[in-house]
Amino acid sequence: MQRSAVRPSPLFFAILAVTTAAGVLAAFVDPITQSVERDPLGTAGVFFLVIGGWALSLTLHEFGHAIVAYRGGDHSVAAKGYLSMDIRRYTDPVLSLVLPLLILAIGGIPLPGGAVWINRGMLRSRNVSSWVSLAGPLSNLALGIALTIVIAFVQMPLGLTAGLSYLASVQILAFVINILPVPGLDGYGAIEPYLSPQARELGAKARPWAPLVLFAVIIGIPGVGRLLFEFTDSLFGAIGGDADFADFGRAVFMFWR
Repeated sequence: MQRSAVRPSPLFFAILAVTTAAGVLAAFVDPITQSVERDPLGTAGVFFLVIGGWALSLTLHEFGHAIVAYRGGDHSVAAKGYLSMDIRRYTDPVLSLVLPLLILAIGGIPLPGGAVWINRGMLRSRNVSSWVSLAGPLSNLALGIALTIVIAFVQMPLGLTAGLSYLASVQILAFVINILPVPGLDGYGAIEPYLSPQARELGAKARPWAPLVLFAVIIGIPGVGRLLFEFTDSLFGAIGGDADFADFGRAVFMFWR
């Protein structure tokens, strides 16, 4: 791979800077009152820390797909701008950025965002094709683990700890959802190369609406949603996450509830 193939965009660094500034504000969350009405500055910090962090993770998720595809033989991703870490390059800005951020802000569910269009025919093998699909959710898992390690070893104010803990838990939830073998999600993309032509054709027909049905089931059937969140909480705890901090961060993030 040429060193010049990956060039992070100024927009990526701008989002990173805003997210960092929000983290500074998050430190002002009052650990005594924990009252968003009395602590608007800290609340805004947590909110934009999570929103900015999620936008960065969407970018890294799609970049993960693209960089593995590039190394696996599909060099067209470079010409499409997928290696620039510019979130605007990942399909429609409304469906890829605005809608996922809105769903996260309203319901706390990390809806899969953008998508990179991979020329699967240029990839060297079915195994490479599977890893291209897995690279996205694995980036969420890696980010969740990295944030958890930082929280565990770096002393920081409660507000920042809570905001980062919630962001880490969201990454774990995004990993769990994306890894499901549902057409349109990355888990299905990982097994699709090994399916029969008939099964792949059926999956292609279901791809546009299957994720929406999944989210309707998660939201509309309490037992399914509870099982998903319990599994995510167990995984979050297994990597060292603190559920109490994450719950506090979620409460501050969703200050209107």
